[in-house]
Amino acid sequence: MQSSSSLFPVALLSAERRGDLSEDVYRIKAGNSPDRTVELAVTRLGMADQAQVRGAPVILLHGSFSNRRFWYSPKGVGLGAYLARAGFDVWIPEMRGHGLSPRNHAYRHNRVADYAQYDLPVIAAFVTEQCGRAAHWIGHSLGGTTLAAALGGQYLGTEQVASAAFFGTQVSRTYWPLKFPPVEWGGRLLLKRFAQLSGSRLKRGPEDEPIGLALESMRWFGLFGRFGDKERDWWAGLAEVDVPVLAVAAANDHQDPVWACRKLFEQLGSEHKQFVRLGSDTGFDNFGHVDMLVSKPAQAQVWPLVERWLHNPLMPLLEEAAPSVSPQPGYR
Repeated sequence: MQSSSSLFPVALLSAERRGDLSEDVYRIKAGNSPDRTVELAVTRLGMADQAQVRGAPVILLHGSFSNRRFWYSPKGVGLGAYLARAGFDVWIPEMRGHGLSPRNHAYRHNRVADYAQYDLPVIAAFVTEQCGRAAHWIGHSLGGTTLAAALGGQYLGTEQVASAAFFGTQVSRTYWPLKFPPVEWGGRLLLKRFAQLSGSRLKRGPEDEPIGLALESMRWFGLFGRFGDKERDWWAGLAEVDVPVLAVAAANDHQDPVWACRKLFEQLGSEHKQFVRLGSDTGFDNFGHVDMLVSKPAQAQVWPLVERWLHNPLMPLLEEAAPSVSPQPGYR
């Protein structure tokens, strides 16, 4: 089968019409990771009747226990579908072992460090090749954390990132028991007995997460932990980031609270950056961690905000009141 890329093997798995949208699903097998069995599925959304007319590319990164359906439901509803209808060229990767991306041989050892160093640069290269320009990146929760790691570790350069938006993203919330080495060591020994954490069993989402992510986060929050790997301090590297940045936090997000999201925002060295708190005091609903992007109120209040940001990342977003837009019918 002929590759869809001249950079590395890419297979076009399907090309379908979904109502008014076109949906192309690619599988990338770049072989750039130490585990050469890694394959990544990337869904491209556009308008079915305007296949040759595509606007600026946007890459959407899902969070933990999730997949592409966070951005694009089977009924064609979601921020991804909204942006495609607004004229953007939408790309939705699924991380290793999520959705249409198969589990790699060393799945249980997958970490943010692997996603940031190996996977995001491959996705960036493929999208840039297909679109002829750098994409805007939007990450939610762990997707935003992975994007921050890739930027802080300088695995993604400014030539690959037109702008970066972080929704419900932080790495500063402290888990004090982990500051005591015996607690951390005991926790590691316990977790190493498992290969993954079950999203359905934990009632966190439809996907599982490899235990490597949990072990990695325990190291970040340990006594001498830092946001980084053995080679690089990603947190320090964030101060060197020089692309337009949007950080969005939700007033009722107890998983990634506003103060912690703001701390990540403040560490970013970008000259052009904006912080938005979704709460009643700023003209929005008091959103939580998931419904800031997946809900009817988000459809009316947050999605248009994202669209305005993508059209002009240098434009202040809160000079006008939060928009009042009637949500599309049939939201899941």
